[in-house]
Amino acid sequence: MIRFIILVVILILALSYFGISIRDIATSSTGQDNFSFVMVYIREGWAIVTVFVADIIQSARNVAS
Repeated sequence: MIRFIILVVILILALSYFGISIRDIATSSTGQDNFSFVMVYIREGWAIVTVFVADIIQSARNVAS
C-alpha cells in the first residue's frame, strides 16, 4: 500500500513537471469519455471476478459438507 501511495505521488509530480493538468484532463469531454469507457470495462471485469470467486467459495462449501 505504501508503494502504491509513493507511486501515485511520483506520478503526480512527473505530470506537474511536464505541465500536464489532471483537472483539465478529467473535465474535458474527451477525458470524461475515456474515463466512462474504461469504467464500463472495469465494472464488467469486477462482475466476472466476483462471480468466479463466488463459484469457488460455493464449490468449496459443497466439498466440505
